[in-house]
Amino acid sequence: MYLLLTLALSLQVRAQGDPFKEARERMVTYDLKGRDITDEKVLKIMGKIERHLFVEKDLLEVAYNDYPLSIGDGQTISQPYIVALMTQWVNLKPTDKVLEIGTGSGYQAAVLGELVDQVYSIEIRETLAAQASKRLRELGYQKVKVRHGDGYFGWQEYAPFDAIIVTCAANHIPPPLLSQLKEGGRLIIPLGSTFFYQTLTLITKVGGGHKVRQISGVRFVPMTGEAEKK
Repeated sequence: MYLLLTLALSLQVRAQGDPFKEARERMVTYDLKGRDITDEKVLKIMGKIERHLFVEKDLLEVAYNDYPLSIGDGQTISQPYIVALMTQWVNLKPTDKVLEIGTGSGYQAAVLGELVDQVYSIEIRETLAAQASKRLRELGYQKVKVRHGDGYFGWQEYAPFDAIIVTCAANHIPPPLLSQLKEGGRLIIPLGSTFFYQTLTLITKVGGGHKVRQISGVRFVPMTGEAEKK
């Protein structure tokens, strides 16, 4: 029901003007450009996508504030800056094939769907997977494929990937994800053993090995499923 209401709101907004436009522009100017987001494609996309359609109804007024918001089931939609930061660091080309681990509301998948033609996203919570799949489809992201499953194992059917974005924290890099990364591919993941602090880490597959770069401290919900057993 909420999804129908948000989609109806989107149609109403387009008919009457966009009351969220100013908030979106402020977000891009101060929270993204005002920090270290310089990729013009990412900035343009973040200024286009209607984040208010990906949050709960009672959070519409703060949809463009730069912090995580609840999407139910103990999960959150990442703060806009972190979405932009992760997207910028994987440095996507239109021809890239991208895997996302942790679909959540579908917001990050929508950002990716504006940049590349092939996006595959896995969500371990069945309800969230179904909601995100429906939302993305109805918003026109037909090339984004969402599957309910444990992202720890990746999506072998469509591997290898040019980039993998993990939107939940783990205390190690899942080996199946590394194996599904192309030569020259980039994997970005929050690494850490606690809920309160992780390090956003970029792994690039080079010459059969891996180059690792630590980017910044972050805080993500933990990866569940197989990751919890390690």
